[in-house]
Amino acid sequence: MAGGRGPWAAGIAADPAARWRPSAQAEASPRGYPAAALSSVPLQALSHLSGLYYTLYFLATLLMIIYKSQVFSYPWHRLVCDLTLLLLMGVLEAVRLCLGTQGNLTEAEGPLAASLALTVGSGLLSIHFLLWQTLVLWADAILSAGLLVLHGLEAALQVVAIAAFVR
Repeated sequence: MAGGRGPWAAGIAADPAARWRPSAQAEASPRGYPAAALSSVPLQALSHLSGLYYTLYFLATLLMIIYKSQVFSYPWHRLVCDLTLLLLMGVLEAVRLCLGTQGNLTEAEGPLAASLALTVGSGLLSIHFLLWQTLVLWADAILSAGLLVLHGLEAALQVVAIAAFVR
């Protein structure tokens, strides 16, 4: 032993199994293993897919609004309203996906609940583009229906994840 300081001075543990035991600060299950992570992998994957799909949705809807304004008689004030709602939806989606990802990965129910509320708002805007838009093409209906399905699945997984985080 170097200077009588024992095995700890050389970085050698006296009990080799000690490094596998959880520390007093770490949360552990009854068997001594670290507690399982609660973040939802399906929710994370669906959020990523939703972000990719929304990018396609935004670009396609913007191009269709431009097409409809050139080909059909599209009232100017309705065109401004539809473009404003599409831009508002883009901002809502970005904030929603950011909060949802942050809440899921940090296992915090606050950001995830805010993302759930924004999912409802974004779903209502999707319904607008599905049903109440001035001119609805079949492509609008298909894209909006797909976005609504993604929002519904994501909302269900968010509720499940929030319930797991609250426990």
